[in-house]
Amino acid sequence: MAIFTDPIKDYAEFGPGDAEWLHLLVGDWQLIADLAFADLALWFPTPDGSYVALAHVRPSTTHTVFHSDFVGERIRADLKPLVDLARQTQTIERSRESDWTTEMAMRVEAVPMVRNGRTLAIITSHMDLSSSRMPSRLELTYRQCAYDLLHMCTLGLWPDFASPTGSRRGAPRVGDGLIRMDAEGIVQYASPNGVSAFRRLGDVESLEGRSLAEITTGLLKDRRMVDETLPLVVTGRMPWRTEIESRGVSLSLRAIPLRNETERFGALVLCRDVSELRRREMELVSKDATIREIHHRVKNNLQTVAALLRMQSRRMVSDEAKQGLEQAMRRVATIALVHETLSQGLAQNVDFDELIGRQFRLSAEVASPSQKVRTERSGDFGELPSEFATPLALVINELVTNAVEHGLHDRKGTVWLTASRKRREDNAEVLNVCVADDGVGLPEENGREGLGLQIVRTLVTSELGGSIEWKPRAGGGTRVEISLVLDHAPAGSG
Repeated sequence: MAIFTDPIKDYAEFGPGDAEWLHLLVGDWQLIADLAFADLALWFPTPDGSYVALAHVRPSTTHTVFHSDFVGERIRADLKPLVDLARQTQTIERSRESDWTTEMAMRVEAVPMVRNGRTLAIITSHMDLSSSRMPSRLELTYRQCAYDLLHMCTLGLWPDFASPTGSRRGAPRVGDGLIRMDAEGIVQYASPNGVSAFRRLGDVESLEGRSLAEITTGLLKDRRMVDETLPLVVTGRMPWRTEIESRGVSLSLRAIPLRNETERFGALVLCRDVSELRRREMELVSKDATIREIHHRVKNNLQTVAALLRMQSRRMVSDEAKQGLEQAMRRVATIALVHETLSQGLAQNVDFDELIGRQFRLSAEVASPSQKVRTERSGDFGELPSEFATPLALVINELVTNAVEHGLHDRKGTVWLTASRKRREDNAEVLNVCVADDGVGLPEENGREGLGLQIVRTLVTSELGGSIEWKPRAGGGTRVEISLVLDHAPAGSG
């Protein structure tokens, strides 16, 4: 995503923190647009004396006055004198006459964004005046709040770097509920939605004329669960966000102190009922914990099965039966290792390099403990979809076991495991895996269809939707090359 100040970075003379301050402004100015019932546009001066539009926000509390996007365009000639004046005086300037168009009357204000005595940019506020009805108390209060915030912009007091900005899950908005307080924390006005939010917490009286801190304190039943930021938020002293819970209702609160050149004269508190949101989050947390526990128990059960198979193999008289049980034990242990990895997190992808790093060496050692077999691994598997983890780990385990037991039978040697990822011309991502050994090589007759290699072929072609090929290795031995397309889920995963 492009940064909105990119078009001016070549000629903008920003001081330390200036660009970040403008980004904080644009991250939070939906608040002002909603309070002012107006469209806001951000203009930045150009070297030739004009202005370019850097950003535009429409109000969610009323209709927009601009249906087309003008970001990146030069300022209109009729608007430029007002913007020039605001830039020079560093005060809010309002158009002397209503800017009538063919469709509506519009009040325009130009607000300089001043920081450290320098006008960085200018906001223009465009409000439709075509409605002839008398504004309600809510509208008058909202517009006063918008003016107070814009005036703080001319003093460099808002946005505050300590204030949370931007879109955040569950963050209160103007339409969710607004409370305006004086410097002592006494409620001067509460919107209907703000009153409803506190009534859901248990307060049945009117909020106006009462201390919001005292109201909140009376609603909290469990004082041990109180956030330490709560007192500073409900008194409007700090631009922070907090949350309170009572009677099963969760209320998110955000405070915005109102200041002038000398003092704090009031505060705004936005409130939103996030009970349903928190309930769903708790359900997800519970489901996540359940899934992790399932993977953990599956891993434990598989390890128990592997241990039982090991005990059973020791009682076998037949070497063939003993070998069959040991192979089954290794396969079960490989699946258990995958579930152990999955039980440690719930990401969609698995760090396969960490998983196979242990399994690769262990597979070679277990296949023939009496042989001196070296293992070398190169390349990166990277993060793979969790659906690939079990079948691919089983495939590698079978190929390494086969290389040690047959390719390197009763001799020293090396088993190599390499992996690489690349993009094809059709932009599909492909994982290439190679298991090689410097053993006796491929047999002359077609003897590659034992149970282990039948499992490998089935997993690669059916479960992973890939291809597999056996080749002679240059310098002696065998190469097994596997190719998997990663941009689709394995067959049978849905």
